[in-house]
Formats: sequence, C-alpha cells, structure tokens
Amino acid sequence: MTSTVLILGAGSDMAVAIARKYAQGRYAIQLAARRPEELQALQHDLQIRYDVPVSTHAFDALDFDSHAAFYQSLPIKPMIVVCVFGYLGNQEEGQRNWDEAARILHTNYTGAVSILNIVAEEMAAHNSGTIIGISSVAGERGRMSNYLYGSAKAGFTAYLSGLRNRLFHAGVHVMSVQPGFVYTRMTENLTLPPLLTAKPEQVADDIFNAADAKKNVIYTRWFWRYIMLIIKSIPEFIFKKLKL
Repeated sequence: MTSTVLILGAGSDMAVAIARKYAQGRYAIQLAARRPEELQALQHDLQIRYDVPVSTHAFDALDFDSHAAFYQSLPIKPMIVVCVFGYLGNQEEGQRNWDEAARILHTNYTGAVSILNIVAEEMAAHNSGTIIGISSVAGERGRMSNYLYGSAKAGFTAYLSGLRNRLFHAGVHVMSVQPGFVYTRMTENLTLPPLLTAKPEQVADDIFNAADAKKNVIYTRWFWRYIMLIIKSIPEFIFKKLKL
C-alpha cells in the first residue's frame, strides 16, 4: 500500500522540492495551499513524471477555524505531514504596523500549531505517523534584522520539541528541521552568501533521508549546526552591539 505525504504550504519552492523528492520515492502526494488552483501544473507534472497519486487541497494557515474541517476532509489520512508554510515578512514594517507583525507571528507559529495539534491527535489515536516541521536557525538567537520572524520560529522549534516528547510515547515521530539560508522566492530580495546558501533540492534531500532515519533534529545544510553554536556562544554584552 502506498504511503501518503501531506505537504502544508505546497506552493513554496522548498515545498515543491520536497514534493518531488517524496514522489520520486513512490509516495502518494497531497498538496495543500491557500490557492490550490496554482498547484495544478505541479500536480500534473508529478503524476506524469513519477506515476503516483497526487491531489490538491485548499488550506489557509491563517484560517484557524477551518483547520479541523480541512484535515477531516482529506480522503486518505497521511502517514507523513510536512509543515512547510512560512512568511518572512518585513521586520521594519512589522515594528510600525501590527497587521504585518501579526501576519509574521501567526503564519510562522500560531497557524502551524493550530493544524499540527489536529494532526497530532489523529496520529496519536492510531499510534503511527511522522510530523516534519520546517523551522529556522533564525529562531535560535534574536537579531535586530528579523526578530519578529525569529521569535515565531523559536516558538515553533520549542513546540516541535514538546510535541516530539509527547508523541514518542504514542509511536509518532516528530522531526524538527532547522534550515539556514536557502535560495527561494521568499529570500530573493536578500543578498545571501553563496557558500552558506542551499538549493531547495538539497534541503529536500536532507529532509527525506533524515526522516527515513528517524532523526529528531536536523540542520540543513549540516554546517549550520556549528555556525549556530558559534553565534549562540557570543556573550550578550558583545552580541547586543552587533548589527545583525
């Protein structure tokens, strides 16, 4: 029987790469996004290229009240759920405008918690399943350039850690993914260091292999684990003077 993967936020570059990787691995794919009509080209490509079942579904991370109905409407409950959606937003705009700040916070944290709480209950009831949450190294230390985004990701990382602790006893695996810089549409306006920036396909490979090996926390690419160790070791009286 073919296992099914649900990808939440399937329109992003990283999500597309993850969908391709799992389709290549012979998984059935459920693509969920706010505008599912924009996923039709990807759906057809995956079906033709990999000969696996692919469906599209409407999902709005910020419409919390719709999440239970969305998940119950899925014709097949997935064995793997990948939470990819996120919103980098504009830090300076968020400092002035609560609507922008709220969108950053709710997209990256509240929306993820809302849907994954529902997924967790379903998987725990069946004592099986895997939840993969895409967080960010930005959540490991607040920086002046993106502390709204970083604080939401910090919360999401802590949530995934607690969820993993809880669901381990129910036979459900939870994996936290900590990407560093990745070339995507979300970062296209940023100047990124080429040596430290991954392609979405590299991130997808890391996620697929680590989930198969039941890893708990991964950094992608791997060297970000050590970069963040250095950043976190800088004393606060020095760190606060930096312009990062």
